[in-house]
Amino acid sequence: MSSTMAGILFIGSLVVALALVHRPLGDYMYRVYTGTKHLAAERVIYRLVGVRPDAEQRWSVYARALLAFSAISILFLYGLQRLQDRLFLSLGFAPVPDHVAWNTAVSFVTNTNWQAYSGESTMGHLVQMSGLAVQNFVSAAVGMAVAITLVRGFARRRTDELGNFWVDLVRGTVRILLPLAVVGAVVLLAGGLIQNFASPHEVTTLTGGTQAITGGPVASQEIIKELGNNGGGFYNTNSAHPFENATSWTNWVEIFAIFLIPFALPRTFGRMVGDTRQGYAIVAIMGTLALASVALLTGLEVAHGGTVPQAVGAAMEGKEVRFGVPNSGTFAAATTLTSTGAVNSFHDSFTALGGMLTMFNMMLGEVAPGGAGAGLYGMLVLAVITVFVAGLMVGRTPEYLGKRIGSREIKFAAMYFLVTPLLVLTGTALAMGSAEQRASMLNSGPHGFSEVLYAFTSASNNNGSAFGGITVNTPWYDVALGLCMAFGRFLPIIFVLALAGSLARQAPVPVSAGTLPTHRPQFVGMVVGVTVILVALTFLPALALGPLAEGIQ
Repeated sequence: MSSTMAGILFIGSLVVALALVHRPLGDYMYRVYTGTKHLAAERVIYRLVGVRPDAEQRWSVYARALLAFSAISILFLYGLQRLQDRLFLSLGFAPVPDHVAWNTAVSFVTNTNWQAYSGESTMGHLVQMSGLAVQNFVSAAVGMAVAITLVRGFARRRTDELGNFWVDLVRGTVRILLPLAVVGAVVLLAGGLIQNFASPHEVTTLTGGTQAITGGPVASQEIIKELGNNGGGFYNTNSAHPFENATSWTNWVEIFAIFLIPFALPRTFGRMVGDTRQGYAIVAIMGTLALASVALLTGLEVAHGGTVPQAVGAAMEGKEVRFGVPNSGTFAAATTLTSTGAVNSFHDSFTALGGMLTMFNMMLGEVAPGGAGAGLYGMLVLAVITVFVAGLMVGRTPEYLGKRIGSREIKFAAMYFLVTPLLVLTGTALAMGSAEQRASMLNSGPHGFSEVLYAFTSASNNNGSAFGGITVNTPWYDVALGLCMAFGRFLPIIFVLALAGSLARQAPVPVSAGTLPTHRPQFVGMVVGVTVILVALTFLPALALGPLAEGIQ
């Protein structure tokens, strides 16, 4: 069987599996977030935190609780890294340098999981488990909570109450992420991933040298890394390491886990607003963009021109040779279409246009299907912008799901959309304008520019994958990228929660002959068009200086 046909079957089986779980998982999450009963374990947590679980919050209170929780998480994770040499299971590693600890703390709390370090030689087992893995759970649960809050804004009428942040956080972690992670970890263990507390083992290499190979609780961290769209690897080579990704079928499982929650959440959305057709429309938009990206990226890597690539059948440099180009291309598309950031191949070695597509996926706002929760609320913001544009075209006040999209709502949507481009382009300009930062680039010309652009795109979109080719483990880059992660995560969340509050206070608008149907293929095509055009207009000049210029050469 050719690698192309194997790649088609690989992608096709993923589509079928995701379609099969879309409805049951989406319905289950609907029951989790709309139920009124609390589990006994959850009540214990609420008492420890001092929370009244049945008290609902306005959007501003919800936002303050979220920001306070995230700030405390950053401080805790920073301190854990700085004190790791005094803790058990440290493996004898020194404290993490201050600028790396700051970058890592912000990275994992914001669901970015950008790594300016090599995990197996920097972090002890306790930091990996109690710091990084815990944030993999709760940062994903935060994103899901924000998405559910925005959905409540559309579903509720004449109220300031949008739920309780602590209840949404705990339920998302305890009832959704933990059970799925336990099952997934067992599956990955069966596939050959490791789970132990072993110290580094000295082994002799083929050249006669020695190398220290670190064991650890890998399987339990690997599954939530993918399931929660986190991406932070236990090892520096991430999912290209056999301890993190042992076989071709574990590679399939990891990609399936990346897409699982983001593609099921639109079903939850449809159930909560009382019209499942709306959920199918959103998932159709996500699926259209995702399939186009996977097909284009894989095609660009398989059919790349050039004597050597044509002789071997594809551009193999930097690819995961165990799985082949199609599986590497699919993984790269999956990880940049979502906010996962995990890698099983080296994006810096992709073809110029293939590498550009990984950047373009992130520049879309990672909405196809995007991160756990973040993809859904990003897509709903784009839907709001689309109905506003459609309303302008026909001279009618736009409406979406029975809510008017007025000046207040569109301002929140516009500010949401503008945050990431501002961070990406400003950060890239500052780095390219500094002689010291240019000196850390291993490549010059368009490719070197692409490496810098990719780094700020990844950080500002809370993706976390790295293009490579530049030395980012410096105080300047650690601080700058950390700020991009923080602003790129929390400013959009504030605007989304404010939008939810504005929508929830509205009275329902009756459907009329002039109401734009938002569940039909016409609307799906409009949102796809608006999404692509907005990104193209915003980032095309920057892409023209980097990957497009390199591709033309």
